[in-house]
Amino acid sequence: MAGITVSMEALVSEFKRLPGIGTKTAERLAFFILQSSKEQVQALARAMIHVKETIGFCKICNNLADEKLCTICQDPRRDNGFLCVVEHPRDVAAIEKAGGFHGVYHVLLGSLSPLDGVGPKDIKIAGLLERVRTGRFHEVILATDSDTEGETTALYLAKHLKVSHVKITRVAQGLPMGSHLEYADQATLARAFEGRREL
Repeated sequence: MAGITVSMEALVSEFKRLPGIGTKTAERLAFFILQSSKEQVQALARAMIHVKETIGFCKICNNLADEKLCTICQDPRRDNGFLCVVEHPRDVAAIEKAGGFHGVYHVLLGSLSPLDGVGPKDIKIAGLLERVRTGRFHEVILATDSDTEGETTALYLAKHLKVSHVKITRVAQGLPMGSHLEYADQATLARAFEGRREL
């Protein structure tokens, strides 16, 4: 790239690896870093390294956690009768921002995708089935994405959870087909939870 140094070009290339970051945004970020104080840049670098070294997955629900259990599983105010199943920790964050759900979660850490070779053993389905079998849930809410993989995962889970005699629902299709939970606005997510349906 003409006009910038090799080190700046390397920084721009690294920023471009981030989702949703194109060349112009990557260049703006690189120039922001260059204009920031050394202390600010070091604080940013420390925060990124700290996240990589300390964040793990909750032993109960697979959500992101600093300790053995995530903050949601540790919260005694949560309604343990309602279990919401999502694909990724970012989906938990999106639902929590909407503020309409006060139960607990199970994060699958992926979705079924036979074309990509992702089967039931490749995501956290066994743990979910065991939680439902041994738990006291009134309702399991399937909040997987409304794309092909999410729908496939929801149908698979509904079939295998029916034997548990727990009410199984799916978030309403207020979410556009082919979209992901993390991109939905709060009102759409709240309506989707209110309009969930039994499978």
